[in-house]
Amino acid sequence: MLFAIGTRVRFIHSNDEGVVTALLGDGMVNVLLDDNFEIPAFLDDLVRADEDFPTVKAKIVPGKQEKPAPAPAPTAPERPAAETQYTIIKGAGIQVAFDPVIKSDANAEKYLIYLINDTNFDVLFSYGLSLNNHLKYQHNGKLNGMSTYLVGELQFDDLNDSPEVDLQCWRILTDGTGSRLHKNLKIKPKQFFKRLVTAPLLNKPVHLFRAIENLKDAVTRQMEEEDLRAYTKRKAKPVFNDDPGSLVDPHEVKELAEFVPELDLHIEQLVENPQKLSNAEILHIQLRHFDAYIDKALRLGIKRVFVIHGIGKGRLRDAIATRLLRLPEVDTFKNEFHPRYGYGATEVIFLG
Repeated sequence: MLFAIGTRVRFIHSNDEGVVTALLGDGMVNVLLDDNFEIPAFLDDLVRADEDFPTVKAKIVPGKQEKPAPAPAPTAPERPAAETQYTIIKGAGIQVAFDPVIKSDANAEKYLIYLINDTNFDVLFSYGLSLNNHLKYQHNGKLNGMSTYLVGELQFDDLNDSPEVDLQCWRILTDGTGSRLHKNLKIKPKQFFKRLVTAPLLNKPVHLFRAIENLKDAVTRQMEEEDLRAYTKRKAKPVFNDDPGSLVDPHEVKELAEFVPELDLHIEQLVENPQKLSNAEILHIQLRHFDAYIDKALRLGIKRVFVIHGIGKGRLRDAIATRLLRLPEVDTFKNEFHPRYGYGATEVIFLG
């Protein structure tokens, strides 16, 4: 089933509801849940919120006692946490480890496949294992920072069947997820057996492959290397029309030249004596200034702005996000960490 951006959907397995905010491709969309947490989801796991899906009920035959449900199969205990053999100075990112299971003849019978995250970032992931270009196994989950995750296994004989690991990751942010990071690993036996090293966190020899070495997208890395105001001025630098025959309103040119692509919504920046205002009055004033600022940015054709709202309880941030979701002119927006403002600013990118 296909969903347009803005469609309200429900997760089949959990009954959580949210709104589709982006089409990711490969059968996936971004869903903004009702608790303002945005996650990627597969289309097969979703239905429209107003759509009913059938539930299966057990039939009870009169005169016969219902058989008790079978006991769940025992599960293998989790691997105990190993003592760290060394300190991780600089994380290598998301790695794929093949942990050999040795038979009595000292040869490997199979390999347990782990995802390793030796950074402090939490991520959502989608993992797939293919043999001879046919998908054998797929798993979605959350991989916390400084942790490992068992995603499956590979039989020794399967190394001759051109195994491929397809890994997609989304960094978890305070207000949703980051951009999609993708890696496809083609496992070749000759290279596979040369990669036997001691893996971080697992602390044992495994066949190790680096998958995603930097969990920050290009925009985030660039923002951390420069001041926010310099970044916004450079990105939103006005472009003037040099054609002398074009009709350009000189007042609009002046407005464009003087436009500051950064709005500070702290109430003390907007009014005098804010201590006399109630919380509801403060929020109303902030949103009024926000609406006027966005209208002006759209009129002048600005490509990117920053709205500084602070952290607090998140009421202003959430109200801004709700308004932005309803604007067809908004391409995307995100509330990511910046060394100057922390998580107190939302970046808004308009459609070109």
